[in-house]
Amino acid sequence: MLSPGQGYGGPVQPGPPGNGRHRGRHAGRGQNRAHEPEPEPEYGTVRPDPFDAFGADPYAPTDPYADPYPVADPYGPDPYADPYATADAYARDPYATDPHGTAPASYGAPSAPPRPPGPPPAPGKAPGKAAGKKKPGAGQKPDLATEITASFVVFLVALPLCIGVAVASGTPPELGIISGVVGGLVVGMARGSTLQVSGPAAGLAALVAEAVLEHGLATLGVIVLASGLLQIGLGLIRLGRMFQAISIAVVQGMLAGIGLPLMFSQAYPMADAKAIGVPIENMLGIPGLIADTLADPQKMIAAALGIGTVVLSFLWKKMPAPVNKMPAALVAVAGGMGVAALPGVNITTLQVGNLLASVQIPGPSQFALLANGAVLTTVLTFTIIASAESLFTAAAVDRMHTGERTRYNSELIAQGAGNTICGFLGALPMTAVVARSSANVQAGAKTRLSRTLHGLWLLAFAVLLPGVLALIPISVLAGVLVHSGWKLFAPHEFPKMWRQDRGEFVVMTLTTVVIVATALLEGVLVGLAAGIILAALRMSQTSVRTEVSGDTAKLVMAGNATFLRLPKLIDALEEVASAGMPRIRLDLTAVTHWDHACRSQVDEFVAQQRGTGEVRVELLRPNTPNAPVPPAAPPSSVAGQGTQGDLGATPGPTAEWFYLDPTPVEEFRTSADPMDPFGPTDGTGQGQYRPSARMR
Repeated sequence: MLSPGQGYGGPVQPGPPGNGRHRGRHAGRGQNRAHEPEPEPEYGTVRPDPFDAFGADPYAPTDPYADPYPVADPYGPDPYADPYATADAYARDPYATDPHGTAPASYGAPSAPPRPPGPPPAPGKAPGKAAGKKKPGAGQKPDLATEITASFVVFLVALPLCIGVAVASGTPPELGIISGVVGGLVVGMARGSTLQVSGPAAGLAALVAEAVLEHGLATLGVIVLASGLLQIGLGLIRLGRMFQAISIAVVQGMLAGIGLPLMFSQAYPMADAKAIGVPIENMLGIPGLIADTLADPQKMIAAALGIGTVVLSFLWKKMPAPVNKMPAALVAVAGGMGVAALPGVNITTLQVGNLLASVQIPGPSQFALLANGAVLTTVLTFTIIASAESLFTAAAVDRMHTGERTRYNSELIAQGAGNTICGFLGALPMTAVVARSSANVQAGAKTRLSRTLHGLWLLAFAVLLPGVLALIPISVLAGVLVHSGWKLFAPHEFPKMWRQDRGEFVVMTLTTVVIVATALLEGVLVGLAAGIILAALRMSQTSVRTEVSGDTAKLVMAGNATFLRLPKLIDALEEVASAGMPRIRLDLTAVTHWDHACRSQVDEFVAQQRGTGEVRVELLRPNTPNAPVPPAAPPSSVAGQGTQGDLGATPGPTAEWFYLDPTPVEEFRTSADPMDPFGPTDGTGQGQYRPSARMR
């Protein structure tokens, strides 16, 4: 007979801690031991666990997976361990395998051989980093050829937009190219966003045109420079994400308010005419523009090119591949240049000068204008609109790819640096542009190289081939901007917002109307105020119900009680007071929040009614964190009777519970617990009912 602790293969090797309790039982299953009957355990044999359904098998064979080098516990068994503790069904070896597949997890299983140690961590990396979560887009190796190809695609999209925005802003086209070069070479290399592309944006064209008309072209540089410095400051104090806390209705209303005037203002150069002025005047002048265009054949040719450009921009994506990979704006520009070169065609084309000669560095006289309040207002407007448009574009571009996400504060600093340089050179303000960014993503770009190179191509084209730009018709560029204005206006968003949220629809429409009627900054401020008011009204949803039951006039209020609902609360309080009942009950337990105005109104009403001596007011305050928790109703011994100190009695009709008004009353508090208004009175921990004179 084998002694306990021995198996057929020799002494049983101890396994790892926590796995040896049932290991022998399972390890013995499935082996042929029919030739030797299992004897009864000898007298005095002690099982290690009296609650073990199997018990330790003293005749179990050697566990082939047991740890041959167990680590001894230097402290021995825990003298305070619970001898009846139940094994944790989940505290098992995560690599254990059940050979039968039916044993419960609480019975354990023979563990698999330990995994071999992994390779040592790379120098400079902390252990465990390799197993961490990879960043989005990790493992995607950039292709140099793809990056260069994408940069050319972005260049072809950006070239007509840079020129068109400059012309729409009432500035020389060279300033738009300079801003595009800065957006590529400066912002493109900066950290922040990886794939979004910056340059002069159509959303700022109307604002720039207004600033140039009011303050002059020489002042534009100092306005843009000051806006860039403000953007850098906002990024340094980490307010980049603040622009994300703006209602989407305000953002869409702002974009619509930018796009609608842009379309009407560019309708005039699309017919070789000059815009009248403010958006309302431009809209009212459209009938006269149509009459003048029909009377002049050359203007009709220009208008046909502009309208054709708009139609081509809408339909180009439906062209078969790979033709539709070419930017529609570039195709329209090439076609317009061909028409303008035909004999007998005399339409207005782009006039391009020397790129370096167009640089206008601000002087002391321009910086002195920063003390002007109107100039400071324009600086603030540029800062808000440019920052918001750039960060909104960053959020949109992040949804287009799976690569590295945008660092909003770093991107705001990069945009500020770009605008600072643009202002120093006297160029146009720049923002991130959706059209260029989406073209960059669709072209397969993965790194910042593509957007940086596109700025280099813009610079080379403007320096080496300026004569080619002089062949581009103005009407074609105006058609490109009309299409951009339509996309900003996005008329389909209005019925969509109406179906989703009519309150937000009102905010969106109000923002658009105010921008078109007044100016961009005023419209945005009005939209923000309307959004805040809408949010406050929705957060102040309050239900107030009054009724008369027996001799009690009741008021029940639920929801958020703020000063916006104060008139409704005052009317309800006056209604219960005018009921003429001897008892008033104000049930406010369902109020989730009430501000100081509502609290003061209720307290004043209660004090006034109690001061008459004719009305008893029961006030059930909201369940605020500082309010005591009312006790459970004591069991009644005699209905309608009760005496002070009798815990088994119910108060009579003339008594009032203290918890109806949880304002602390020091003379009745004996408990050490500041939240217990009853307190132990006899050392037993039982509370005692104490009617308060303050309730009357």
